[in-house]
Amino acid sequence: MDKNRFFELTPDRRMALILGGALSLLLIPLIAMQFTNEVQWSIFDFIVAGILLCGTGATLELLLRKFRTFKARFIAGAVLFIIFFLIWAELAVGIFGTPFAGN
Repeated sequence: MDKNRFFELTPDRRMALILGGALSLLLIPLIAMQFTNEVQWSIFDFIVAGILLCGTGATLELLLRKFRTFKARFIAGAVLFIIFFLIWAELAVGIFGTPFAGN
């Protein structure tokens, strides 16, 4: 097998890396809960965060497959991450005051 081909990111490998990264981010609060009482997530919190992270990752992969130019990919990815962070902030502290606010 060619050494350079091993490191090539195919769409399937890229999707696995995105979802693996999203799921590994969930380890941060899980580990923090073992050392401090300031992080108190329920199983529902982990499920919602997992759905949000994996959904964003899957959408990113779809955007990367759809758009071919760097500029289009960058703009679509930036919009996606802005939406992700706004939803995350609303669920965490309630910046818009919706019924889904986390405070």
